[in-house]
Amino acid sequence: MTDIVRTLGPDTLDASPAAAVTREWLVTNGLGGYASATVSGGLTRRYHGLLVAALPAPLGRVVMLSQLVDHLVLPDGTDCSLCGDEEEGSVQGLAEFRMEMGMPVWRFEVSGVVIERTVVMPNRQNIVHVTYRVRRAPGPVRLTLRPVLAFRLLEAAVAAPLARDYRLTAFGARYEVSAGRDLPVLRMMIDGADMPLTLDGGSGREIVYGVEAERGYESRGHLWSPGYFSGTLTEGSQVTFVAAAEPWQRMEALPPADVLAFERERRRRIARLAHPSLRDGAMAELVLAADGFLFLPVSRVADMMRARAEGDEVRTVIAGYHWFTDWGRDTMISLEGLTLVTGRHVEAGWILRTFAHYIRDGLLPNMFPDGKVEGLYHTADATLWFFHAVGRYVAATGDRHTLRILLPKLLEIVNRHRHGTRFGIGVDPQDGLLRQGAPGYQLTWMDAKVDDWVVTPRRGKAVEINALWYNALMLLSGWLAEEEGAAAARPVEEMAAWAYESFNRRFWCESAGHLFDVVDGERGDDGACRPNQLLAVSLDHPVLERRRWEAVVDTVRRRLLTPVGLRSLAPGHPDYKTKYFGDLRARDAAYHQGTVWGWLIGPMVDAWLKVHPNDKAGARRLLDGFLPHLSEAGIGTISEIFDAEPPFTPRGCIAQAWSVAEVLRAWVRTDDGAGSDSQ
Repeated sequence: MTDIVRTLGPDTLDASPAAAVTREWLVTNGLGGYASATVSGGLTRRYHGLLVAALPAPLGRVVMLSQLVDHLVLPDGTDCSLCGDEEEGSVQGLAEFRMEMGMPVWRFEVSGVVIERTVVMPNRQNIVHVTYRVRRAPGPVRLTLRPVLAFRLLEAAVAAPLARDYRLTAFGARYEVSAGRDLPVLRMMIDGADMPLTLDGGSGREIVYGVEAERGYESRGHLWSPGYFSGTLTEGSQVTFVAAAEPWQRMEALPPADVLAFERERRRRIARLAHPSLRDGAMAELVLAADGFLFLPVSRVADMMRARAEGDEVRTVIAGYHWFTDWGRDTMISLEGLTLVTGRHVEAGWILRTFAHYIRDGLLPNMFPDGKVEGLYHTADATLWFFHAVGRYVAATGDRHTLRILLPKLLEIVNRHRHGTRFGIGVDPQDGLLRQGAPGYQLTWMDAKVDDWVVTPRRGKAVEINALWYNALMLLSGWLAEEEGAAAARPVEEMAAWAYESFNRRFWCESAGHLFDVVDGERGDDGACRPNQLLAVSLDHPVLERRRWEAVVDTVRRRLLTPVGLRSLAPGHPDYKTKYFGDLRARDAAYHQGTVWGWLIGPMVDAWLKVHPNDKAGARRLLDGFLPHLSEAGIGTISEIFDAEPPFTPRGCIAQAWSVAEVLRAWVRTDDGAGSDSQ
């Protein structure tokens, strides 16, 4: 297969002075660690770093190496900086930036010198390689590389490093930076050229993280450098800077050329596994992006040991980069798009069995905080999405063995919900609908909270929670009938029938022509027009009676649909917000009050095809707006959210698992069988 490449050339980089600083790149290592910065090389987020290592609890992810400041002296004596300023984003001679097989490559051209820089992270290693290749040079060039760092927990304030003093130790041409007995060691070396480290007494500089300032967080921090590597290169030369939070044996096990070759081949294999319609063009890029969300949670050592003792493996899903960890809801919504349509069925099974072990009191964990081994369980829908994910997995794989392993857990979940579990989650004995809510908690996917303010509490009987509940009951009753007989399934079937009747009696809002968002809420029935109602149509077992489907889908299309997903609240509502920006309180006030969510395009496509089963072309057009987005924000991936009005500016995480997953899944659903698409 041909290489998968997305290129930003002069037409993009020169058209907007801010292009190189507003666009970001990301490379992941399969452990939850990563390397990321702006295309310019500048650091605008506290989450940016050239090596963000994923380490065992209680550390979690740690920013180990922030930046490698690179500088050239050309044959004519001209100085050339390859690393842009954090605020201006200017880079001398940047002729092209591309994501090549999902890895960043910069091409610099100045005064007859052409040099390329590549960043690669070997899979399952906290190691980063930065390679420089001199493609053309009329004479010798001098390359200087200055590593700058401040060991800091990923979520810590930029002015709160783990240590204030660093010690550098040399072992010949190998170097270690340490900051304390209980902290990890950063190891550095140069491969391919004689570039000794010149110590200059240690130099510090203040840095302003511009995006953090915009988001209302502490934005001024200090970075430290022990010195700089420097050496002379000629045309054809290749040199690699290697940094790691791993032992020297792992760093030196493979030469850099092999590391790059093996990683490129690994990514080619990933692309070849995917559904035929995903094997080239923009969708192939998203297949590679999907790989970055699947990871081995090394911080939870006990979980890994337990799984391996059982002959299994632990896998889970990073919900989004840079700041999310693994979330139960996001994982279950994303499972089909990240693993099943991409041909990674074995890993899908690992994920489902991993999360089955985390069930407590009939609930799936909402999320695992970074560096922690225990999950938080304040969610009403993640557990119900688990049924959906299991259903899609069994349909795709026919893996009845895993289904039989999970059936006792699924029965436990239903029984816990029927009798009531944590956070007020339980079936109302008056109508068989599922209610939820506890003071101070945000239990649905609309989960914004600032201090004690729960922005969209939605306590009561939420529309998508009950759509998911009915779907879960129908799936479970089918499995029980197949595995244990009709008698075992009958009680669950009766619960489903009761929920179906009550839902259709309670949730239709005649005056609005769509479904209530919440019934029996704190202020009665909530008729706000939100995308949550779409799940009553889109799921495998729709809870909404057939005669209402068109009205719901048409309402969502007219009032909520945008080129990059669905608005979370319809324009005209008093709480509607057009932009997601400002400090935390301002952003969370808009998070689910109009802000567009990319992942919702998946349910929209499903519902559209329920109503218009022969209109795959129309459903495919719903995805068109995501294609140009792959050249903005996070290059080659899809953002978490977008502003509610044009130009639908991308916001939030630059790479979100369920955004990528649902576009991939919807692309396959709308494939007409004529062959793959190249965009």
